[in-house]
Amino acid sequence: MKRLLSCAALIVAASLGLNAQKPMNAPKGGKQISDELIGIFFEDISSSADGGLYAELIQNGSFEYSPAERDGWGAGTAWKQVRPGHSLGTMQVRMDQPLNANNPTYMRLHTERAKEYYDYKGWKGYGLENAGFDGISVKAGEKYDFSMFLRNIGDAKQVRVVLAEPQEGWPPRDPKLLAEATFDVSATSWKKYEAVLTADTTSTKATLQILVLTTGDLDIDQVSLMPQDTYKGHGLRKDLAQALADLHPKFMRFPGGCVVHGGGDGFWDTYRWKTTIGPKEQRKGLKNTWGYHQSMGLGYYEYFQFCEDLGMEPLPILPCGVSCQGTNGGWGMYPTQAQDACPMEDMEEWANEALDLIEWANGDPATNKWAKMRADAGHPKPFGLKYLGLGNEEKISPEFEERFKYIYNKVREKYPDIVIVGTAGPGSHPGNADLENGWKLADELGMPIIDEHYYEPNKYFLSSRQYDYYPHDRKTKVYLGEYAAKDKKLIDALAEGLYLLHVERNGDIVAMTSYAPLFAKKTNTNWNPDLIYFDNERPYLTCSYYVQQLFGQSSGQYYYGDCVKIEDPDVAPRWDNLPKEQESGFLQGQSVVLNVKTRKLYVKLVNASDKEKEFDINLSRFPIKKTAVKTVLTGNANDENNYEAQPIVPKTETIKAQKKFDIELNPYTMVMLEYSL
Repeated sequence: MKRLLSCAALIVAASLGLNAQKPMNAPKGGKQISDELIGIFFEDISSSADGGLYAELIQNGSFEYSPAERDGWGAGTAWKQVRPGHSLGTMQVRMDQPLNANNPTYMRLHTERAKEYYDYKGWKGYGLENAGFDGISVKAGEKYDFSMFLRNIGDAKQVRVVLAEPQEGWPPRDPKLLAEATFDVSATSWKKYEAVLTADTTSTKATLQILVLTTGDLDIDQVSLMPQDTYKGHGLRKDLAQALADLHPKFMRFPGGCVVHGGGDGFWDTYRWKTTIGPKEQRKGLKNTWGYHQSMGLGYYEYFQFCEDLGMEPLPILPCGVSCQGTNGGWGMYPTQAQDACPMEDMEEWANEALDLIEWANGDPATNKWAKMRADAGHPKPFGLKYLGLGNEEKISPEFEERFKYIYNKVREKYPDIVIVGTAGPGSHPGNADLENGWKLADELGMPIIDEHYYEPNKYFLSSRQYDYYPHDRKTKVYLGEYAAKDKKLIDALAEGLYLLHVERNGDIVAMTSYAPLFAKKTNTNWNPDLIYFDNERPYLTCSYYVQQLFGQSSGQYYYGDCVKIEDPDVAPRWDNLPKEQESGFLQGQSVVLNVKTRKLYVKLVNASDKEKEFDINLSRFPIKKTAVKTVLTGNANDENNYEAQPIVPKTETIKAQKKFDIELNPYTMVMLEYSL
């Protein structure tokens, strides 16, 4: 009986997490650092959202594309007229009596003839076809949720929805049928029609056809085709979401980037979070800074939900009533900038954007209307928002400072526990006026964190060690929110790795980092390099991705700088613009980080030179267990992962653990050793 009780007690203890490994005490000699150093920065650039992470397969399903977003675009972009069986009809763009004022454009289909013509025995009906984003990819046996809003004008209509693969050759042939559904439409007001389409064949070039089989007029809007198999069932493309999960990020910054404050056309296309929540058909699409349309199917609710799914802290960035200084070519007019600022009497609206967001994320649905909207969307529990970013690399002008202070003080007064992340402007290098002015503002306000950005050739990251020269007694911490070497070869990734080793060494100053940009689609790339490239079938992981992954896997709270000695490290080529008082860095680097919560010890070593280098390691102060996991990333300096080949991938093996040993690193190599304690 006692044995049974003991077993029962063990089961209960396990269910309560009582048998989980207890945190350990850190051995002497360690410096406390941030354990949130590695995060991700998501911006809808290079089709990262629609046609990318957001799993929607239909392009322009709301018919809201317009010439204001891209020359030549319109409501019919990504759609084409289809008339199988010699059917006849016309389509008309309408905006009167829309489904929703936020998405006023819809299409009226007038079907004049829908039957087979003479002895034609193929498909029939008049309607529309959509090929998604460079073709619709479907898999045999997979289920896809189809929906559309229809309004019947006149007699009852029959509508056939077909998922098909076009067939080549002459004479024209019917498409290959993959899945279909038929609807009887009698509603004379807008009504949602839904079906589950199960593909019977795998295809990478499928299309969706919507065919009206009876004559008369029919209105259509908000067409959607979503795979049921999405990441944790939350509407995100599974392979791309998993690639992010495998980075082990501690936070996610969103939605930008320049997307935050518009950037091309003034305030009208500024990202406003309130128009991205609620039912998809009620969200307001927006011109994207990078020259295309944002459907907002991936909105603030989905961002917060994804953060929860990956255990990341959400870091939303809000505009401050000041436009990008690059508006309408403003960058080319430097030092005269095109930065606009809204009147101060309008700033209450911008401040309320921040206050209402905090209530939406953290508030009680019983007492707050914004929190109730979160609960109504399916998340009654608060998201637990901790960080809030204000502004994105705006020029630190007097107009910006005045408006930033206005919002900052409003948030601090009402929500003192929210950690505000400010901005250091574009180009955060020593001597840059915006950097200096941003830091003056941070010191004046006692700002918790300031966001620095810079993109440079690998030579900068090989030689600069700028955080070695930052004062350690400053109240404001650094968020390195955007950075990357300007190429995607192995040597660029190793340069970034060396730089991150120096960031870890200064992890009491630098609180967070995120490589940028995150995603780029093969057929619509606005920026190079990027961390992850992708097409409709798979992600392509760069060398830099694997360096980020190793650092993401090895987070901890304590840094030990005296456990590794490098024999005769090679001096890195000096970056021309380094301040004279800063010495150049080295082509070899090391870091030893302890995670007391997981009882893991990580040793990271980088050799970015063209010859072998010896690292002497002494881990005597740590109670390491008998085995360790060794991960090696190596290759030729100019190797890169691309759409044709992926030569650079980490290789992992289990080895015997030693407390004191030497290790030879091959040229252009990064090694991580993981120990259990």
